[in-house]
Amino acid sequence: ADDFVGVQTYTRERYGAEGNLGPQEGVEQTQMGYEFWPQATGATLRRAYEVAGIPMMVTENGIGTDDDGRRLAYYQSALQSVATCLQDGLDVRGYFAWSAFDNFEWMLGYRPTFGLIAVDRRTQQRTIKPSARWLSKVVQTNRLEQ
Repeated sequence: ADDFVGVQTYTRERYGAEGNLGPQEGVEQTQMGYEFWPQATGATLRRAYEVAGIPMMVTENGIGTDDDGRRLAYYQSALQSVATCLQDGLDVRGYFAWSAFDNFEWMLGYRPTFGLIAVDRRTQQRTIKPSARWLSKVVQTNRLEQ
């Protein structure tokens, strides 16, 4: 009887007979120690739809990195996987990037930078990152091609 399922995903996790295998050798890792694996977004949506069969929203998705080019690549791939789910008929109602601002992570403090907007902790000055400008164009045009 729920209205929707909220999906929060950042990466994949690999398991074998001995349990969690950790990141695959040679796969890029984020500041959080996760694999750079944006296609997990689409895979998680497909699994959620398979299990629940109701509308979905990506309520949290992003990457902790100090390289905004990698952040942009992550969002481009993650949103392409959402678009593919939509093309395949899955009922995805929304997507929320994590996070608007560089924020405090409970386990790692201010070190991981997830934000679309940088925050200088000394001055509190905010700086809009290129990835935010790209995402803004996607929202304005409702198109991934930029």
